[in-house]
Amino acid sequence: MKTKDEFSREHLLYLKRRRNDKIFVNCARVALIIIFLALWELFYRLGAIDGFIFSAPSKIFKSLVNLTKTGELFKHAGITLFETVAGFAIATSIGTLVALALWWNDRLRRILDPYVVVLNSLPKIALGPVIIIWFGSGTKSIVVMTILITVIVTTITMLSGFTATDKNKIFLLKSLGAKKPQILTKLVIPSSLPTFISMLKINIGLSWIGSIMGEYLVSRAGLGYLIVYGGQVFKLDLVYAATLTLCLLATGMYALVSLIEKITVGKKQTS
Repeated sequence: MKTKDEFSREHLLYLKRRRNDKIFVNCARVALIIIFLALWELFYRLGAIDGFIFSAPSKIFKSLVNLTKTGELFKHAGITLFETVAGFAIATSIGTLVALALWWNDRLRRILDPYVVVLNSLPKIALGPVIIIWFGSGTKSIVVMTILITVIVTTITMLSGFTATDKNKIFLLKSLGAKKPQILTKLVIPSSLPTFISMLKINIGLSWIGSIMGEYLVSRAGLGYLIVYGGQVFKLDLVYAATLTLCLLATGMYALVSLIEKITVGKKQTS
């Protein structure tokens, strides 16, 4: 039999191994990026790759500095961020409410199910001309495009989460006299929280796809516009600079959702 002190020492060693492993993984991630950028820059300096076609980290950094000095980076990044967050929030709200309505009414779900499947498989870019005619060539069209790309996936994901609730627990609540609103608030929504968090993570990527796709079609400002313009004038350093900014903003949104996940999971574990 192990003593209490021996168990404590093993637990401390286990925590130390986990901490060291986490440090190693984070260092490896940073090192991988540094090695990649260093090799890219080295090949450019040695003439192994064409800087006009492939650009180089130094040229991208210089482009970012110039965009920052002129204020263009903040202007275009701010526009795209607003369009993405607006579409993300609206699509998440609408999709979740529609999923709740479909869970609430089984007959309505069976009626609308084939339409949801068709809308999900429809290439949203095909609706681009219609969206431009309806909403004009501006921010509204881009937000609508973001909503269209995100809302159906939100509905399908959340509906799957709601319907996956343990049927035995629902039957138990019904046997105790619980009404449908009580089942929804006390069981279905809390049990669907992990699905909701996963849906938010998925929607981040879809929202950025929607906003950039919309800017490809109609925008004269934003990161998507910078990418298109950079490609048209063969300034790949501008394309990479805008893409890097896009990645950083998307990472920031993902980190925020991860923080929300930690907070909600922590509350759930302590409750």
